[in-house]
Amino acid sequence: MQYNNVFVESLGYTLPEQVLTTVDLEERLAPVYQRLSLPAGRLELMTGITERRFWQPGTLPGDKSIESGHQAITAADFDVHKIGMLIHGSVCRDHLEPATACRVHHALGLPSECTIYDVSNACLGQLNGIISAANAIELGQMDAALVVGTEDSRPLVENTIESLNNGSHWTRQTIKMAIASLTIGSASSAILLTNEANSSTGNRLCTATAQANTQHHTLCQSGKDEAVADNMKPFMHTDSEALMARGIETGVSTFDRFLNESNWARPDIDKTVCHQVGSGHRKLMLESLGLPPEMDFITFPWLGNTGSAALPVTWAIAAKENKIETGDKLALLGIGSGINCIMLGLEWNKSVVGTKSSS
Repeated sequence: MQYNNVFVESLGYTLPEQVLTTVDLEERLAPVYQRLSLPAGRLELMTGITERRFWQPGTLPGDKSIESGHQAITAADFDVHKIGMLIHGSVCRDHLEPATACRVHHALGLPSECTIYDVSNACLGQLNGIISAANAIELGQMDAALVVGTEDSRPLVENTIESLNNGSHWTRQTIKMAIASLTIGSASSAILLTNEANSSTGNRLCTATAQANTQHHTLCQSGKDEAVADNMKPFMHTDSEALMARGIETGVSTFDRFLNESNWARPDIDKTVCHQVGSGHRKLMLESLGLPPEMDFITFPWLGNTGSAALPVTWAIAAKENKIETGDKLALLGIGSGINCIMLGLEWNKSVVGTKSSS
């Protein structure tokens, strides 16, 4: 997919203030560590993640998506009446129905003519949202669109800790299926896209490449979608080693297509932002794609894996810290369970980012 009339006007993000370090998390796992004779420090050594963040108990994803959306709109000083589409693109949502996008739409005061819906696709929901919004803008169906999403890691991490400490069925082999759940963090993000006529930044979206490798959809799965927000106890079974191997394979084939569709060569790419999984995944991914690590920006050491918000939040922080410069060709490289892969190419001109820390 190629675009000529789609621009990223601004980014927004919100981060929780409450921090759970990996050291503290392992202390809470003392019962299972002692029973299985696991060495302390194992989790940080395996993942490179030193901490992750939690929203306060009772926080709904929509609460923070509203904040992040407001940050993006305010940073751009953008007229909300020009926004013709709102997509809420995270795994976490307020209720099974209605769409969380409904509450976000109402709180942000977006026009009634705005098309709104939720998109869920593991760690790629917001990137899927960007593609849907970009297609509509490129077709001239609307002037602007807002993609938002918030992930809440507290229920998953807390339930995993409880299961590991109290479940006698866990062994040194099977505990590997729960490791990925202990890397998850919370974050919220927003992306405001416009057509050229309404853009003051000139950050042009050039290319989007998507690929599905769904024969591996069982490698990372939660329970059935039957929990309600008031009593949600999610649990994930993840074959991390197989997921990484198959994900890298999918990434390599997608990247070849991405280069072909964008008419870019590897040396043309100035900066990269990948989905934030951990140190081992990042190293193997960049090596497999033939990309130098020094031009890649990361947040997983202090945010963990924040799901669909991971790449957009890292992108926004990189922009805010001026790690993405005028004239840079930026590659956003997303891989999610399923397995799905989305890669976006942008020509960057000006960073406009709104943010706040939140409890």
